[in-house]
Amino acid sequence: MTGVYPVNGDVAAWIDTSSGVAGDMLLAALVDAGAPLQACQDAVDAVVPGAVRLTATTVTRAGLRATAVRPELLHPDQPDRPWPLIRELLGSADLADPVRARSLAVFEALARAEGRVHGVDPEQVRFHELGSWDCLADVVGVCAALQVLGVGRLAVGDLALGSGRVSTRHGVLPVPVPAVLELARGWRVTAGGEGELTTPTGMALVTTLADAQSDLPTTTVRATGVGAGRRDPAGHPNVVRVVLGDAGATGRAGDDVPALQQLLLIETTVDDLDPRVWPTVVEDLLAAGAPDAWLTPVLMKKGRPGHVLSVLAAPDDAPALRSLILHRTSALGVRQSPVSRDVLDRAWVDVAVDGGTVAVKVGHRVGRIVHVAPEFDDVAGLARELGLPVRQVLEAACSAASAAGLAPGSALPASTRPDR
Repeated sequence: MTGVYPVNGDVAAWIDTSSGVAGDMLLAALVDAGAPLQACQDAVDAVVPGAVRLTATTVTRAGLRATAVRPELLHPDQPDRPWPLIRELLGSADLADPVRARSLAVFEALARAEGRVHGVDPEQVRFHELGSWDCLADVVGVCAALQVLGVGRLAVGDLALGSGRVSTRHGVLPVPVPAVLELARGWRVTAGGEGELTTPTGMALVTTLADAQSDLPTTTVRATGVGAGRRDPAGHPNVVRVVLGDAGATGRAGDDVPALQQLLLIETTVDDLDPRVWPTVVEDLLAAGAPDAWLTPVLMKKGRPGHVLSVLAAPDDAPALRSLILHRTSALGVRQSPVSRDVLDRAWVDVAVDGGTVAVKVGHRVGRIVHVAPEFDDVAGLARELGLPVRQVLEAACSAASAAGLAPGSALPASTRPDR
């Protein structure tokens, strides 16, 4: 089970999917919980201006009040759209970074699921129903609603998928449809009733954006929202419920663990580059803003030794970093996928060592030190100045750090400098 959580918010959300979930139902529940509809409309307009109008109405489902949000297509002609086109639209739109990253991650998950189901590369996937502007409005609208509500963590309950059959562009398919089952890998599901209760868009949203699956966690309820599906079947309310509470109560380890950073992993495999060039490539990528870059030796086809170049990138920096890879190496292409990263906050403390100064890197969380490490370049430079073995200066720096109170579990001192 994997989930992607790219924002740091102080609100936790729990989604009740015991009656299923669709994109418009989840969007409606978030609007009902307090997300301004106009904020969702603005985000959609940033991607496809003048193509979709969102409207919200109050309805009842099995006697319960709910909000319904319907995307009205202003251009009825909806051709099939390939995943690269949707990725390009999202990448170039004027969206907040978390909204863009979450939207890209959801459609990436859909493309991978559809590609596996139909036996094609995700890059070749052409969305049918999923490529229409109303589907894009659902995804972007949900991601914008989460952003404006300040949701930093999200959990989901058991996923009701439904049963029976449903008509699609590919003909009559069994429920759950193949893409939903593909997206369900690693998640706890139930049939839950008759008909298609969970759509591919709804499944992609919750399995991509949630980072935990649990019953309603212990929390202080701040707001609730009820989003209505299109049908009103007898026997159960066709709704999705959202509960907003305090962050830290959605099943993750520790109330003070921050939300995961959403980054992109860019990779390429090369077997014909002079090995002496690789250090300069990695240095250039780090200088260009990559949070990290590394090489992994591999054995390629025909027994050729090669390297996998892996680069972490913020979504906005990814195009420039991809271009740098293609120009600095002999690669003919790169691959890209979303990843999540949990990192400690970092700071620096200068300590005196044998008449010189060494910067000590301190990894900390919630005001407590977790890791301490002298900066090796400072240690090596001071060792050269003093004519001493690096090992001796490193041991002295560690002792100086300990004497300064820099130890795991200790409080972070006020004398720290920000991460450089």
